[in-house]
Amino acid sequence: MYIGNHVSSSKGYEAMGKQAVKLGANTFAFFTRNPRGGRAKEIKIEDVEQYRVIAEEQEFGKVVAHAPYTMNACSAKEDIRELAYSMFEDDLKRMEFTPGNYYNFHPGSHVGQGPEKGIELISDLLNRVLKEEQTTTVLLETMSGKGSEVGKTFEELREILDLVTLKTKLGVCLDTCHVWDGGYDIVNHLDEVLDEFDHVIGLAKLKAIHFNDSLNPCGSHKDRHAKIGEGCIGKEAMRKIAVHEKLIHLPFILETPNDDEGYAREIALVKTWRKEAGLQ
Repeated sequence: MYIGNHVSSSKGYEAMGKQAVKLGANTFAFFTRNPRGGRAKEIKIEDVEQYRVIAEEQEFGKVVAHAPYTMNACSAKEDIRELAYSMFEDDLKRMEFTPGNYYNFHPGSHVGQGPEKGIELISDLLNRVLKEEQTTTVLLETMSGKGSEVGKTFEELREILDLVTLKTKLGVCLDTCHVWDGGYDIVNHLDEVLDEFDHVIGLAKLKAIHFNDSLNPCGSHKDRHAKIGEGCIGKEAMRKIAVHEKLIHLPFILETPNDDEGYAREIALVKTWRKEAGLQ
């Protein structure tokens, strides 16, 4: 099993690895640069090498890097789309310092152009930026449907996948808060939701889980994360997700509103659930 949370990337790879271990995690997520945009931190080879030692010793699972929130691949403005491309291209080059991991991004907001135009623009950017030689798998994140977000349905993500040439370089990250807020009832119909995902996209494309409760009812389209068991999804439904046979092999990343102590408790809770279910 692989469970972790977002850790700060400000002090480099070794510090991220040590922080994950301190919290009881064996994977983690980090922003490739300031989540609101901006320049990325310089990567130092010795720092990466020290991190690799930690990752090997602790048997880390795949790490799930996160693109900045400001990166909008389907903006109506060409300069914003070009900025998204330049950040995306740079981030994928940087990801190769730690090969074989995941790079997760929010597909974007079509800002009045319509979802079909948004899907076209997102796939165009992916066709420009993805390279055959890259070892990183890029993950489209499921979205809540707030505003003009693209990716609020499995069908929209499927349409993006269909338009991208290098399909082997793409996967999906399922955010539990987002799909719940997007209208997928994972409390009462988890198996049916996963079956629908499999039918529309294919479970082989599901590479990671953002594991979050939600402050809002199903279908609210608001995207407000809650601590595990303190939201509308609830503790028992979250437990069922954590131990589901179709999901247990995936990295689970907490994005709950917590401090380090809270993350450590949630990581320990998920481990307890899996131990009680007879899972390692």
